[in-house]
Amino acid sequence: MVTSTSITYQASAPLIKRPNTVAVGTIVWLGSEVMFFAGLFAIYFTLRSTSPELWSFEAGRLNVPFAAVNTLILVLSSVTCQFGVFAAERLQPYATGWKPTQWGVVEWFFLTYAMGGVFVAGQVWEYATLVSEGIALDSNAYGSAFYLTTGFHALHVTGGLIAFLFVIGRVFAVKNFGHREATSAIAVSYYWHFVDVVWIGLFFVIYVLK
Repeated sequence: MVTSTSITYQASAPLIKRPNTVAVGTIVWLGSEVMFFAGLFAIYFTLRSTSPELWSFEAGRLNVPFAAVNTLILVLSSVTCQFGVFAAERLQPYATGWKPTQWGVVEWFFLTYAMGGVFVAGQVWEYATLVSEGIALDSNAYGSAFYLTTGFHALHVTGGLIAFLFVIGRVFAVKNFGHREATSAIAVSYYWHFVDVVWIGLFFVIYVLK
């Protein structure tokens, strides 16, 4: 028998809203990635402090304008990624019109993927140019520090591109775009914003604060 007291208690009991486990897991994992890149920054600064003359000479050979344009492309890809998140929060997987304001997750993430691909291609071209000029991974301390820091970041960007393809494929695979798919898109955006912020730091350390 259900009494009025139990009904009143159930109605007034507060609802416990637990944090999304995927989002929390992604944030915790990114915390470990922060420590990883902090180690790479420490290696770079340590090697630079021991060879200031070498750094001054080798850093002067970098193509700063090209790197700046490549950086701008990556930063703008973070903007397009966030628009994809807004579409995911609206539970809008596809475009409802040709205007960007009507785009869905797929369109914004495809654009982000393309811009990330251009960034990685730009880094590959820069590597090829520097190697032809004598700056290789095993040439000296500067080459080792440069390729370790930027190379590991490029691998993380490539991982982000794969994640975008996974999210896009998942959108096409499901019949109804729901909160699970939206959560996946948001989690990938966390990662993408992270690699963008890390690159901004690398750009200033390597190309600006020479």
